[in-house]
Amino acid sequence: MTQTSPFPVYGPDDVRKLLDYDGCIAAVRAAMARFTAENIEQPLRSIVEIAPGKMFGLMPGHLAAPEGFGAKLISVFPQEGRPGRAAHRGVVVLFARQHGEVTCIADAGAVTEIRTAAASAVATDLLARPDSSTLAIFGCGLQAQAHVRALIRVRRPRQILVWARAAQRARQFAERMEEETRVPVRAIEDAREAAANADIICTVTGSPTPVLLGQWVRPGTHVNAVGSSHAGPAEIDDALVVASRYIADSRRSALAAAAEFLRAKEAGLIDDSHIAAEIGEVLLGRIPGRTSAGEITVYKSLGHIVQDLAAVSYLHARAAQAASAP
Repeated sequence: MTQTSPFPVYGPDDVRKLLDYDGCIAAVRAAMARFTAENIEQPLRSIVEIAPGKMFGLMPGHLAAPEGFGAKLISVFPQEGRPGRAAHRGVVVLFARQHGEVTCIADAGAVTEIRTAAASAVATDLLARPDSSTLAIFGCGLQAQAHVRALIRVRRPRQILVWARAAQRARQFAERMEEETRVPVRAIEDAREAAANADIICTVTGSPTPVLLGQWVRPGTHVNAVGSSHAGPAEIDDALVVASRYIADSRRSALAAAAEFLRAKEAGLIDDSHIAAEIGEVLLGRIPGRTSAGEITVYKSLGHIVQDLAAVSYLHARAAQAASAP
């Protein structure tokens, strides 16, 4: 934490130390319930293309007291052959609702890494079958790692399957995560095989074209579609969107930027009513999540600023508590 600033600045190491998964999951759960309950229109994110595949985004928003309001300023640039380098870089700025002063600034890359997985954990807890025993991760980057860490907190998989286009990286990822989690983790070279044997699937690849096809997904599966966060790239195909009970973090955001949904809509296969609910409506008990054991559920994670603000508010409170401890 930078001491020369008039307000705390939390770097990546600070964020990873203070933003524990259990606490972040709880913060995101509460934030998404309040987001829907308050029914206050939040601005849509603004995305500027700096160059092909390189983007700058602005996500403003606000929460009820005590969290306040703020924004995330972030660049999304490809890793360019550097595994382990975060694609998301920037800052989250949190302001106090009472007096409008800056409360703190936090590294956006680390916040995004953890809170995105936390949001998927909230959705999985609500939508996946309680007896789900096999988790499949499509991708082997930082989000894949975070999703394993978050999802094992809401389900107890007997095995985890990992698929990625880079087979060697997938094997290395499997070895690391098995050692960390003590859950059997196996790299699978055939994406169809990984999907066909999974109860829960997370797509965290950022692929511009579908890596998960509806015909591979068995009844009763829950899917977290995470890697695409703007209109354009789509990780899952039309058939899976059409076959699913489709639930979004924000209905308004999904109608503007959920690439897989928009592709199916443009093809005339669905209309806006195909969004069954926002995750907050499920949290509040207004709309049911999973309605049968054989239903395929899809949670479309675009990410929302209220998640970032809640995560940063939580980590700042933890830091303040630690500072005041004797």
